[in-house]
This record gives sequence, structure tokens and C-alpha cells, in this order.
Amino acid sequence: MDASLNPALADVRFCPRCGESAEVEFPQRITCPHCGYVAYYNPKPVAAAIPVDDDGRVILLRRGFEPGQGLWTFPGGFVDLGESVEQAASREVGEELGIAIEVERLVGVYSRAEDRVVLIVYRARALGPPQTTLEAVEVRAFAVDQVPWDELAFWSTALALRDAFPD
Repeated sequence: MDASLNPALADVRFCPRCGESAEVEFPQRITCPHCGYVAYYNPKPVAAAIPVDDDGRVILLRRGFEPGQGLWTFPGGFVDLGESVEQAASREVGEELGIAIEVERLVGVYSRAEDRVVLIVYRARALGPPQTTLEAVEVRAFAVDQVPWDELAFWSTALALRDAFPD
């Protein structure tokens, strides 16, 4: 059992509702035969945007935190209840780069069975110059042929960039 896939369920043995013994089907669910409680654990949606400036350059940030601290990626984060995926992507760009964007199109959806997230990536037009933040300790606009491919933070960063700029 790889507890990193669902640490919230890794050591659970009792029902959180009634306290009786529960049945755990790791990593997907907990079921209580005593009170009928059932909880399903699913991947979390993560929204991201690849901002492009007026010169067609992709804006990337160097991450200030783990995972991937010091490596390059585009802004993204968890989708909150009460917002659409597009709204979450826009919010994350604002939080991480201090700019507004105009979402243009879906680039792709990325997931692996061993990950706890499903990444939804959009291409977007940057509506201003990006700023550094605690999450983005360095910000740079790259021509597509100048992207630092060997310094990208995540496997999905490279795939999404290639899908966003297929030429």
C-alpha cells in the first residue's frame, strides 16, 4: 500500500460518524457496515493557465515552494468549491503572477493513476506584465524555442507546453 496516494485514508480503521470498525478499500473509499456511512476519495481537480504575452511568448514562473521549488512551470492550483475550472485558473494566475488573463482555449487534461490530481490546463492571453510573488520567485517570458525544458517542475508541465505550442 502506497500511503502517499491517499494519506487521509492510510491509517483509518474506524468510522468517523459512529466510531465502529469500518471497511477500507484503499485508496478509494471507507464504508461503515454499522451506520451506513460511505466516503469516496477522488483525485482533486487542479486548474492551470499558460499565459502568453502580446509577443507570443509563454510566461513561466520559478516556483518558490515545494513541490518543484526552484523549477519552472505555469501558474496553477486547486479548484475551490463554488468556482469553475476557468475561474480557478484565472484566480491562480492572479495570485501567482499578479495579472489578469483572458482564457482562450483548453490545452488538455493530464492525469496518472499514481497521482492525486487531475490537471486541467488552458492557454490564456496575459493582460499585463507579470510580477514576482512568494510563489513565483522569478518570472520570465520565453519564446517557445527558449523554454528551459530541462528545468521544468512537473511531467505535466512539459506535456501541456508541447500541446499548447505544437509547431
